[in-house]
Amino acid sequence: MSTFSRRVFLATVFGAALATLAPAFGADFTSGRISVTTEGQGSDVVLIPGLGSSPRVWREMVRAVPGYRYHIVHVAGFAGRAPEQNTQGFVAAPVAEEVARYIAERALVRPAVIGHSMGGTIGLMIAARHPDALSKLMVLDMVPFLGALFGPPGTTADSIRPVADAIKATMNTPDPVARQVRSSATLAGMIDNVAMREGALDDSMTSDQELVARAMHELVVTDLRGELPRIGVPVTVLYVTSKGPGMSDAAIDAGYRQAYAPIRNVTLERIAASAHFMMWDQPEQFQAEVRTFLGRPAR
Repeated sequence: MSTFSRRVFLATVFGAALATLAPAFGADFTSGRISVTTEGQGSDVVLIPGLGSSPRVWREMVRAVPGYRYHIVHVAGFAGRAPEQNTQGFVAAPVAEEVARYIAERALVRPAVIGHSMGGTIGLMIAARHPDALSKLMVLDMVPFLGALFGPPGTTADSIRPVADAIKATMNTPDPVARQVRSSATLAGMIDNVAMREGALDDSMTSDQELVARAMHELVVTDLRGELPRIGVPVTVLYVTSKGPGMSDAAIDAGYRQAYAPIRNVTLERIAASAHFMMWDQPEQFQAEVRTFLGRPAR
């Protein structure tokens, strides 16, 4: 084979090889609603934080559970990021669409998805509306219809809207001192691990206040219960016991069983002695649950 022929042959072979890798190493994904960073090597796992949170919530878990390529989502407007395209309207629903687009454009082969709080809602939206995008879903301390927790039995998205309006108005107070006091008190109830509260408060205070209030309103009036039967992938739900009066472990267990009953393949696990940020309050148990979830066959 001549030198020229060898060059043509090599160019053809390597060109074909690179073409098959193009989706993974192509142009960077760009979005006005989310940014995504990757860490590690292995099977793909998408991590979605909650309302006003940053990728810091996953830091300890990512280090403790190696062997995966983590795609860590940062929502525009949260924790120091400019709101960009999240400046008006819904937040969770369009972010879910952007995460699905990220999975498609980066040619991820049905990754696992883990979402905390609002991230859990986003995960449910992806699983119901893009059933071929992921292989399995883990939801952390979130129900399919948050508004049900703010109203009596029979509450609907329409009936709870005045409550959502009031919550939005309260969260959107212009007084920065009042905002910090409210955020500190809220996070104290959500995080038992005192050492982790400072970082969470920084995330909260550097989030766009109006955007967070608007996203909370969306969460309260979003009822995904009717979409749950469309979810065919395995779903694991980790939850904690409410600190509210009269909320026993048995009552919480029953509530979660009822909420997620329409999903055909669901595993429910209560994380004891933990507040909302279970990844910080019970890190070892949480990390063990993640290992089990990621190691479990998708089908």
